[in-house]
Amino acid sequence: MSDVPPSLDPVQLGAYFDLIEVTSLLRHAVEQQLREAGDLSYVQFQLLARLGDSPSGSHRMTDLADGVVYSRSGLTYQAGLLEKAGLVVRTPSPDDERSTTVTITDAGRARLADVLPGHIEVVGGLLFAPLSREDVETLAGLLAPVRDHMRSTPPRSAAPRRRAKGE
Repeated sequence: MSDVPPSLDPVQLGAYFDLIEVTSLLRHAVEQQLREAGDLSYVQFQLLARLGDSPSGSHRMTDLADGVVYSRSGLTYQAGLLEKAGLVVRTPSPDDERSTTVTITDAGRARLADVLPGHIEVVGGLLFAPLSREDVETLAGLLAPVRDHMRSTPPRSAAPRRRAKGE
């Protein structure tokens, strides 16, 4: 048996570093645009966008945390900031009183409408402008199975909570 640790070949390593760099550069530009156009963090924008896309305008907090891949406590804090700004309301879930439902308000929809054109411009200009339509379709086809593979393990927010010793 060999004691050689697993490694990535040069092509895999290059692809990994390229993906990380592209993601970091895009996220930085998107965050800057969201702050300037709507005084929103990236996570707050994700929350408003998911709520805005929902037919009811509502989601349970746990589902939102899983969707945006964010901790429950972090999401609670961000939702609190959005609620304080009048962009969402939080209420006990009608299905389960232990759960909280978050609903976008008219002001939240208006803020989303304010930031969306600039958001589309940044994403289109940085991510899609240097690619052909065929390249974008290839990229989507490559990323979808990777995302699905990563999502096949439940996110931390959906995993059973560990009990402390002695419980």
